[in-house]
Amino acid sequence: MQLDEELRHEVTPKNILMIGPTGVGKTEIARRLAKLANAPFIKVEATKFTEVGYVGKEVDSIIRDLTDAAVKMVRVQAIEKNRYRAEELAEERILDVLIPPAKNNWGQAEQQQEPSAARQTFRKKLREGQLDDKEIEINLAAAPMGVEIMAPPGMEEMTSQLQSMFQNLGGQKQKPRKLKIKDAMKLLVEEEAAKLVNPEELKQDAIDAVEQHGIGVYR
Repeated sequence: MQLDEELRHEVTPKNILMIGPTGVGKTEIARRLAKLANAPFIKVEATKFTEVGYVGKEVDSIIRDLTDAAVKMVRVQAIEKNRYRAEELAEERILDVLIPPAKNNWGQAEQQQEPSAARQTFRKKLREGQLDDKEIEINLAAAPMGVEIMAPPGMEEMTSQLQSMFQNLGGQKQKPRKLKIKDAMKLLVEEEAAKLVNPEELKQDAIDAVEQHGIGVYR
């Protein structure tokens, strides 16, 4: 922002809460605005809250739903940003299954300066889709690890919800699966893209998005 630090706090956060009867266009306006601003968006049913005020578990529920939307939003953005590199890494993993790299006396894969002719041939076939229906066994991420989040007094329930949202951002164990190459490629790209994302930055980006740009429609 171009404002001085003192003035900046006067105009932020930039959250929007729209209240009104059904059919006046709140949802459509908010949804389009959220898309333009890359802001997290939720729609809240009228029976869930009252106009007396937003306190206690009701507020926790709004923040939890908005944070859930923000986590999904920033994760998709981060994965798309790293998709090209992730596709390269996924391709190499599939080629390692099709053409296993040579190993030294200690059973470790040797580093080759130039890919073999066979590997390049399979790479070409892979990119052209000639191997899409070939079945391979490859290690893929299994159950996600948990993420520990300290709970402020009175916020234990909300913290538990946030912890479950963030657990998919951490490292994961590998589990062998048999899949067609075209299906394995999709999963590998998502897995490699997730590895290229910094979980701590992702969590902070999601929290900042909720605090500064969250948009909610209340009807």
